[in-house]
Amino acid sequence: MSLNLKIVSPEKIVFDGDVEKVIVPGTIGRFEILKDHAPIISSLEKGEVEYELAGGEKTQFNILGGFVEVQKNKVSLCVEL
Repeated sequence: MSLNLKIVSPEKIVFDGDVEKVIVPGTIGRFEILKDHAPIISSLEKGEVEYELAGGEKTQFNILGGFVEVQKNKVSLCVEL
């Protein structure tokens, strides 16, 4: 089982699906979220979000800020684009 990632902005759902990993711009630096990550809620700074699908395909985009929540292999990002 991989991670379920849901990325939402005020305008739309940006992504909803399974990924291998997520890298986000945390307040004190970028950090990576992998399968079985400890539960966490963190604010996000302006920067780049990157996620990798099972086949190795990577997607990157910039955000102005937001929040991330990780719980039981579900990653929720609420971001401002």
